Amino acid sequence: MAKVYYDADADLNLIKDKTIAIIGYGIQGRGQAMCLRDSGCHVVVSEMPGTPNFELAKQDGFTPVSADEAAKAGDIIQILTQDHVQGKVYKEDIKSNLKKGKALCFSHGFNIRFKQIKPPKNVDVFMVAPKGPGALVRRMYEEGKGVPSLIAVFQDATGGAKQLALAYAKAIKATTAGVIETTFAEETETDLFGEQAVLCGGVSELIKAGFDTLIEAGYQPEIAYFEVLHELKLITDLIQETGISGMRRRVSNTACYGDLTRGPRIITLKTRKEMKKILKEIKSGKFAREWIKENENGRPNFNKLITEGDNHLIEKVGKELREMMPWMRK
Repeated sequence: MAKVYYDADADLNLIKDKTIAIIGYGIQGRGQAMCLRDSGCHVVVSEMPGTPNFELAKQDGFTPVSADEAAKAGDIIQILTQDHVQGKVYKEDIKSNLKKGKALCFSHGFNIRFKQIKPPKNVDVFMVAPKGPGALVRRMYEEGKGVPSLIAVFQDATGGAKQLALAYAKAIKATTAGVIETTFAEETETDLFGEQAVLCGGVSELIKAGFDTLIEAGYQPEIAYFEVLHELKLITDLIQETGISGMRRRVSNTACYGDLTRGPRIITLKTRKEMKKILKEIKSGKFAREWIKENENGRPNFNKLITEGDNHLIEKVGKELREMMPWMRK
């Protein structure tokens, strides 16, 4: 079983006298920056002028600066921009500001695992990865609860990188909930696999396949939408709260029997073999190289595929049906 760390295992004082630079004031950046500040840490925020996030940082009481300025000031530099731009930001604004004894922090290991960022040997490199979006990190902090998180050390130049990671985790109240130790490789590979094979890729294709099957059989699109997409939240909420076994005991016996006997006919041996192939592509770096090249080329395939998805009948029907559901409107 994995090692889990709690408040007693972390010393917040280790980072109280350090400046923490948050590069990128997106959802995760905002959540972490505000929690760190409220825990008594000195936080410097970097965001691009003229962007909504720049204005939001100012509204939240920060004085956003350039990535270069933040990296220069930071003892701990937390890079929270999107994966595909982290390497560029690192090379242009952060690399030259890394001095002996500083630390690089991440909340996802993609750029370290696939060598888009190659830090010098004289800095600590660690990860603190909350298992929830930044808004949830902030809300749980305010409630005194925290969000479970992962920590990992890629490079321990000072001999204290792990304790530094735990201190950072405590500052966002992650140690209140529990922090699990992992590696950059494990976090990155499992995260990408989960997104591709199950949470995003697997689920979205399964929904569309079910929808298309019902439409081709002559059923109304609205009915198909409710049965294969709308009710999915009920099931995922039950699974999240009680596990798969708990969900099975909370749906009808008819649904449970259908799950137990028909599910394996959908996720077949062929599907499982394809999952292993996807995992192999992740571990070998094939997917990372493909995604990096896609961005370098202006995202032609990405843009084509996302537009095709937007034009699927399920999106048109869903938009109309959601207008009938006032509880779903913000």
